[in-house]
Amino acid sequence: MEGDCITYHGPIGFGIDYYIREAVEGINDRKKRIIFILQTDGGNAGTARRISDILRTHYKEVHYLIPSHAMSAGTILAMSGDAIWMDYYSVLGPIDPQVASQDGKKLIPALGYLMRYEDLLTKANSGDAGAGDLGILFGFDQGELYAYSQARALSISLLEEWLVKYKFKNWKKTEDHGTKVTISKKRERANEIANGLNDIKRWNSHGIGISMELLRTELNLKIDDFGGNNTLNDAVRSYHGLLLDYIGKLGVDSFIHTRISFEQLRRG
Repeated sequence: MEGDCITYHGPIGFGIDYYIREAVEGINDRKKRIIFILQTDGGNAGTARRISDILRTHYKEVHYLIPSHAMSAGTILAMSGDAIWMDYYSVLGPIDPQVASQDGKKLIPALGYLMRYEDLLTKANSGDAGAGDLGILFGFDQGELYAYSQARALSISLLEEWLVKYKFKNWKKTEDHGTKVTISKKRERANEIANGLNDIKRWNSHGIGISMELLRTELNLKIDDFGGNNTLNDAVRSYHGLLLDYIGKLGVDSFIHTRISFEQLRRG
């Protein structure tokens, strides 16, 4: 793919950006393009932004390649690329940002809580809420709800910024009529994609996988198909299969790999 390559497998949690920075800076004789092979269940949108900033500091062009899945913050990160590579098996996910639970021991999807609160608030305002509903409604922490709404706003704003700046940079004319694509048109399309991916009612679940075909047809998003190139497809699947076998035997669930180094970050 005529570029450097880095693989990250694991959650996009606080501090991961530091290790990715170290790995990227350790690549000598850097090329103009980097291919970021990503597999993640998601994480923090702010960390995704820092990872994107790191890659853009050192590379003119950034491609994301998804052999299996990149959910939530992984989807947000992939949208910062000049290109996104998938095949029929690969999936992205709704951009439901994850935040720390009250005990700080795990990440939880923020939009589910916001949706539950908003649904109960609608019932209460219409007079249809029962005692049980009101008990749940009053139990929500307003500070946490504000943090969740801010996380949602950040996710949307990042997609709108990145899609216009990178993914749409070479979009000059519409495919149907060949008319000139203005900056306002790019922003409009970016907003449609961001809100579409943010609508978890549309996708029914935080963890649902959105295929390459759905991204193309439902959201009209250009996705490059590595499966359509036999040489590239064989290389990606052989590499990814070997990695999964290797980390499975080691019991590792988070690592970074470049041609310079392999660093395990956390065991399962």
